[in-house]
Amino acid sequence: MNEILTAVLTLGGLGLLFGAVLAVSSRLFKVELDDRYDNILKALPGANCGGCGYTGCAAYASAITEGADIDLCPPGGDETIQAIAGIMGVEPVKGKRMTALVKCSGGVRAKKKFEYAGIQDCVAAARIGGGLLECRYGCLGLGTCVSVCVFGAVSIVDGVAVIDYDKCESCGKCVSACPKNIISMIPYEADVHVCCSSADKGAVLRKICEIGCVGCRLCEKVCKHDAIHVNDNLAAIDYDKCTHCGDCAEKCPRKLISDANLDKGPKPVDHDGLQNASDSAE
Repeated sequence: MNEILTAVLTLGGLGLLFGAVLAVSSRLFKVELDDRYDNILKALPGANCGGCGYTGCAAYASAITEGADIDLCPPGGDETIQAIAGIMGVEPVKGKRMTALVKCSGGVRAKKKFEYAGIQDCVAAARIGGGLLECRYGCLGLGTCVSVCVFGAVSIVDGVAVIDYDKCESCGKCVSACPKNIISMIPYEADVHVCCSSADKGAVLRKICEIGCVGCRLCEKVCKHDAIHVNDNLAAIDYDKCTHCGDCAEKCPRKLISDANLDKGPKPVDHDGLQNASDSAE
């Protein structure tokens, strides 16, 4: 009986001792939080998407109190920037809204090397000979980007990832998740898009994809604003110069260049006429 009592008293004493040590330590090593931290955290949207480059809103709020830029939260937008600027006592900066763009239109129109029956994950599929498509630059369409988007802005349509620009909060998670590196951030206001990433020559590309850019330069020639150029067999738009006139979308023989504002493309493809159009473009 005495042994049990001794053990209980000993454990109780140790508990009191350790508790006292922890209490003293908590006071000695207490980290004082900046008074602005709580207000900044309340001003942030709480999405914890990581678009700011930090692990979450709490980490970003702490970083702001230590001097981080106040305009790194894509979901928050200008309203959040204004609120944080007021808390920090600095001049607000106007953020530029961005959105993700999947630079591929292949999907069901791209030729497959093999039928893939593995894990429905683009990273896993890409490890098998670069993926299931003949086009080494094409979207694998297995939805890894869909799974990482916390805003429901990405979906798979006809075998290729598509962004809902109104839902996209430009956090960049899909950009980082894509093993093919074919998702990039563009200005939200941009209406004209070249949805292709292939650097293959036109003769090669035509054999493996029904809609990819063949580098014919017709878009480059028709642009009055020097806003589109073909480099490495691929057309690319300079959004600082683009006026969204849509001339390049109308001229493209592959109907690859889309113009959301004028609704000129991409359109259903006439498989018989497509080959003749791209051949004549060359």
